Amino acid sequence: MIQAKPGDSVSIHYTGKLEDGTVFDSSRDRDPLQFSLGSGQVIPGFEAAVLGMALGESKTEVITAEKAYGPYREEMVLVIERNQIPTDIPLEVGAQLQLQGPQGQLLPVLVTDLSEAEVTLDANHPLAGEDLIFEIELISIDS
Repeated sequence: MIQAKPGDSVSIHYTGKLEDGTVFDSSRDRDPLQFSLGSGQVIPGFEAAVLGMALGESKTEVITAEKAYGPYREEMVLVIERNQIPTDIPLEVGAQLQLQGPQGQLLPVLVTDLSEAEVTLDANHPLAGEDLIFEIELISIDS
């Protein structure tokens, strides 16, 4: 029986759900997800769930927030003056923007509140603070 081990390239189908059953992502209607085990390409809990799976095996795994996208951090919510955002950028609650970080990297943020004077931006990952449930099927293993 072939099992997935560090260094293997694997292909999997998955469906990710929140605890209330809401599906937030699935590969079932597209090509399988491919990644190398041990490379850090996927969240730690997901990688740990795939390690040791046998070819063709399916399972359901609960991944805690700490092993997924981490806790929700209030310090990642910024309130800035509206005039700091260029006027050609349309602002509405739910819009995704990018800020430039201290080392020049782009940080995705979500507009969560607007007023005449201020804009509230949330830099947390949308799934931060959530325990995730994944249905995983291991399709292939390449050593």
